[in-house]
Amino acid sequence: MKHRFFAEFLGTFILVFAGTGAMVVNEVTGGAIGHVGIALTFGLVVAAMIYTFGDVSGAHFNPAVSISFAVAGRFPAADLPAYLTAQFIGALCASGSLKLLFPESWRLGMTLPAGSVSQSFFLEIILTAILMMTILSVSHGEKEKGVTAAIAIGAVVGLEAMFAGPISGASMNPVRSLSPALISGHFEHIWLYPFATILGALIAIPLFKITRKSETNS
Repeated sequence: MKHRFFAEFLGTFILVFAGTGAMVVNEVTGGAIGHVGIALTFGLVVAAMIYTFGDVSGAHFNPAVSISFAVAGRFPAADLPAYLTAQFIGALCASGSLKLLFPESWRLGMTLPAGSVSQSFFLEIILTAILMMTILSVSHGEKEKGVTAAIAIGAVVGLEAMFAGPISGASMNPVRSLSPALISGHFEHIWLYPFATILGALIAIPLFKITRKSETNS
């Protein structure tokens, strides 16, 4: 049992370390990676971690995903506190490591709205709902294969980061936003991303069930 929680810790650590790390390196080098490079980094690290830990823990690495799976009856609710704790600690350790490596970075890859708060709030709801519908789909029935899941989920993360990152930060993950904010000491709009991403993931459940209604009734 403990190995599953450790896999969630490690996977979340690597995801946040690589993803927000790309943002930090881009910041301290004056744009050497660029927006496209950051989006690709997030998509690729998600795909790689699903390949690495998917058969161990299910490769959630995201409290919104774990909560949504539990509500949908696809994940034991009793394991939820341990998964959320492992994810949160993994993300904090990643941001802490980046702070030690790059003390000159003041944001550590945190997410902030570029426009209005409401614009980013609703954008994060939609982005996370799309991501969660993809996750529910590739972990359903005959499509429950690691290769399919890694490619599809990594592609969605990269795609959404590509077009929405400059507006909302394209978080889609509460701890991905909370950990750099907490470690850097910048708490502006810190409530926005946990609420929006969890709400978006929960909205994905009925949307997914509607599209699979014929399968459920057959």
